[in-house]
Amino acid sequence: MARTTRSSAAKAGTAAGASEAHNEPQQLSSPPPSPALVEKQATKRKTPARKAARTDEKNHVKKESVTPNTSRKRTRTATTEEEGANEDDDELPHNLGKTATVQDSKAKHETEPTPKKRKTRNATKKSELSSALEEAKPLVTQLAQLPGNNDIGDPTISVAPKNTPKKRTSSAKKEKTNNYGLKKGETPYPDWPHPTPEECQEVVEVLSKVHGKVTAPKEIPIPSLTVSGCGEVPSVLDALIRTRLSAATNGANSSRAFKGLVERFGVLQSGIGKGSVDWDAVRRADLKEVFEAIKSGGLADVKSKDIKKILEMVYEENQARRKALTSSSSAVRAGVEGENASKEAKDAEIARADEGVLSLDHLHQMESEDAFQHLIKYPGIGPKTASCVLLFCLQRPSFAVDTHVFRLCKWLGWVPPDKATRNTTYAHCEVRVPDELKYPLHQLLIKHGKSCPRCRAITGESSEGWDKGCPIEHLVKRVGGRKGGTGGPSPAKRKGKAKKRGRKEESEEESELSDLGTEEESVAGEEVSEVED
Repeated sequence: MARTTRSSAAKAGTAAGASEAHNEPQQLSSPPPSPALVEKQATKRKTPARKAARTDEKNHVKKESVTPNTSRKRTRTATTEEEGANEDDDELPHNLGKTATVQDSKAKHETEPTPKKRKTRNATKKSELSSALEEAKPLVTQLAQLPGNNDIGDPTISVAPKNTPKKRTSSAKKEKTNNYGLKKGETPYPDWPHPTPEECQEVVEVLSKVHGKVTAPKEIPIPSLTVSGCGEVPSVLDALIRTRLSAATNGANSSRAFKGLVERFGVLQSGIGKGSVDWDAVRRADLKEVFEAIKSGGLADVKSKDIKKILEMVYEENQARRKALTSSSSAVRAGVEGENASKEAKDAEIARADEGVLSLDHLHQMESEDAFQHLIKYPGIGPKTASCVLLFCLQRPSFAVDTHVFRLCKWLGWVPPDKATRNTTYAHCEVRVPDELKYPLHQLLIKHGKSCPRCRAITGESSEGWDKGCPIEHLVKRVGGRKGGTGGPSPAKRKGKAKKRGRKEESEEESELSDLGTEEESVAGEEVSEVED
């Protein structure tokens, strides 16, 4: 039997006038694919021309077994003369059909049905939601018609996507909402019986013998342009900014910062605000310019931002109050006048707004608690600064708690030493300390905390002057190994806590360190750990 290749077999099968090879079985080098494979491959090409060709091939294909000498089964296709004569040049070998043409592709595109779009989960939810809203419209309409439900309005319901973020315009301002958990007339430690009025009086008497008698001034002194102070000025806004500058630095640094504002922006020489810094000029200046003016005072980055925000809020408040005070509506005017406001005070406030003089002097007409709450709404202003403004500027009884007062209150046992913070100490002592003793006690504790060899934060048993003793030694119980006590954290641990708390409360007030300069600033213990006011 003659052995031929697939190509020679294809040529022999398609030649007109069959040769001997047409009548005799021929051995191929490799068997053609089975009809099942041909059918599967042809199914993938669903053009009408291919289907017709395949149907015709099915009617003429002849399956035969080959050579009994081999175990493999091979099939061979007998090609008739008629098939060979009609065979197209585009026919593929092994009955695989014709090559695809442009016309075939067009025909496939025209005859194939357009696949249906798959419904997404969101589309299904939207359709269900729309149906539910349509069903709810009659019920909403009925509710709107009931008495007292006129605010329901149009029954058309609009539902916003659940995860759509709220857009915030550039003019939107984030207002400070922290009230520090303080409640008027309530102490956070109602079961702690200290300090009693007798204990407060004893401390005042003992410390007065050492540091001199302290009494509140009857009149507020003329403001200094070289010393910032902590609010001992007539202008409430002046007092607020000066006290903010004094936070977390010593008196010399805060005074340099205040002097920088005076030199760069000037002082009002006439009019209602005479002698005060031109705060409106500071408000209108660039932030960088304010930063440069106060950078010598420390924390200029935070403080300059706070001052700018405070002044902008005060300006808007002044203009709103002027509009209300000049309103023809008595109800609108009553909302801002206050119970104690005189005609002269109202006229002065309107005049200041007209002249562009920023002011918070209307706080003089408020009750102490209302004024306190008003002050702590400003950025960077916490209980300590607000209390200082009340005590020194508004001349109201208030027990301001700075770092020295806080330390001595714990050692005196006036607050739970393991629970108290500066803010809770303020809240507790504001209730416990008699009003008439708040001013002298505040001043005496600060003086003693700065000067006593045993009560200063950075001293220890080996420090100079320790042997001289302390006038309130019999009243205090100091904590920490350096002070001869126990229970205090190690210096390294205190420093770690100081850094952690400092990062957490950076945007709030920082603690006033003292007038002792770099010696106080270098402490890594309690003095620095209370970075808050």
